Formats: sequence, structure tokens, C-alpha cells
Amino acid sequence: MPLRQLGRSTLSVAPLAFGGNVFGWSADEQRSFELLDAFVDAGFNLIDTADVYSAWVPGNRGGESETIIGKWLKRSGKRDKVVIATKVAKWAEHPGLSPININQAVDGSLKRLQTDHIDLYQAHEDDATVPLHETLGAFARLIEQGKVRVIGASNYGADRFGEALAVSAKNNLPRYETLQPEYNLVNRAVYEKELEPLVVAENISVINYYALASGFLSGKYRSEADLGKSAARGGTVRKYLNARGLGILAALDKVAAAHGATPAQVALAWLIARPSVTAPIASATSIPQLTELFGAVKLQLSAEDIAALDRASA
Repeated sequence: MPLRQLGRSTLSVAPLAFGGNVFGWSADEQRSFELLDAFVDAGFNLIDTADVYSAWVPGNRGGESETIIGKWLKRSGKRDKVVIATKVAKWAEHPGLSPININQAVDGSLKRLQTDHIDLYQAHEDDATVPLHETLGAFARLIEQGKVRVIGASNYGADRFGEALAVSAKNNLPRYETLQPEYNLVNRAVYEKELEPLVVAENISVINYYALASGFLSGKYRSEADLGKSAARGGTVRKYLNARGLGILAALDKVAAAHGATPAQVALAWLIARPSVTAPIASATSIPQLTELFGAVKLQLSAEDIAALDRASA
């Protein structure tokens, strides 16, 4: 499995990340263990989660995903085979990016994950109420203490992310080596116009979420009638059921047919082929779904394939 370096750090990851938001939500503990085993045994290593996952589920309070991953790490003995990425700031129990909150939140994450360090600790969202040097200083102390190896950010705008990089350089503080934005074939504009030039210039690795646009790019949802297939995602993908969205699906279908692939594999392969993208995040709740995702890494799109997808999604 070819690995890709995370920014300027010593960490390297395979070109597809597993989204841990499903653990404790649409995948129970046993199924989560099976999925994690299959993912790592296939040669992949980046597992992305957050302390807030999955607080939105009735009966959950948050921390469920990390807890399941921690149990799996202890049972499987595969800690040295994975890069564990988690996040802080969006959970009501530990909101924001103040140094006090970061210090408390990281200890909770470490306990749930049953590990002595987090490989990639990410600011889940910007917190404009806290000066950037205070947040980055708190992260620096966690690195010094050995609790965290590398830091990253999610959901930052280009101006604030650029400012954070400048603060790190000016104050000799660790910098965000990764950025986690929303990016996929139906949501291209903000990333490509604002964020991509910055991450390329600064050698930042991109671990983008919603790689399949909540499942829309799998081709599962093509009409209003299809929205009932998923109570969790049907409402989210309704906004894509327009001429542009259906045109993107048609282009995916055509490229997929030419390669004997699926639309989801093509959508992920398009991301993986983009030089600025390090590892798109995708989730699965069954082994067959996960196996399908694996196929995206082996799929080599031609320049013509990429151009056709670019035109359809422009």
C-alpha cells in the first residue's frame, strides 16, 4: 500500500481514511470491530473520529466512537498498525479551543481510546473567542508531554487557517499539518478556490470529509422516492437531486461502466487522484460496503475520465 506523508510530520497514511462517525451509531460494537479489522488487514491505517461522535444518536452522550475504537485497540493488539485521529471543540461536554478545555478533553479521549498518545489531534472547528497562540500553545504542550504527535484542523476558513500557520511560524509553535474540509464532486468551489492554493503552497495534507456527499455519489439516491432508503441520510441528499447532481451521477455511471467499477469507487478515485488530497474519509457499515471502498484505491482514472467528471461537476 503506497503511503502519503501528513504535511511535514513523520506520519504517513494510506490514501483512504475510515470515518469513525458510524461507530456506536449505525454500526454496533461487534460490527465496528469487524470493520476495523478488515480495514487494517487490507493495509489501511488512518482511523478518524472525534470526541463528539456520536452524541446525536438518541441515548448516546458522545464518546461512543472513541470508546469502541479503544476496546478494539486493546482486543486486537493493532495499535502500532494504525494512525488514530480524533478531534476536540464540538462536543457540548468539552466545547471550544481554550487551553483548559483542550487539556481536559485530551485526557478523556486518551482514556476512551485506551492509548497513551493520539497520533493526530485536530481542532474540530475554529474558535474565534480564543487567540490562536493560546490554542496552538496548548497543543504544543500536549506534544511536549507525549500525549499528541501531530496536530491538524477541521472546518477552518482559508483566512483563519492561514493566520494559524503564520502564528505557528512567528511563535515557534507546532503548526497544523493537516486540514479536514468538506470536499467532493458536488461540493468543490470553496475548497478549490480558497483552501487548495493555501494547502498546496504550505504543504498541508488534506483529509476531506463527506467524500461521497452523504452517500449521494454512490448512486443510491436518484429520485425523491429513493430518499426513504435511509432515514439518517435521505434528507441530507435531497439538495443534490437537481440537474447538476443528476448530471454528475450520469458522468460517474459512464466512467464506472468503462472500468467495471461502481460510482462510489469512481468518486473516491477522483479525490485520491487530486494532488492536493491525501486521504478522503469514507464510512461503511458492512464488510461488502468496505470492500467496495477498497476498490477505489486500485482504480486508475485516465485524464479523460477526470476531465469528464470535472466538466459534469463544474
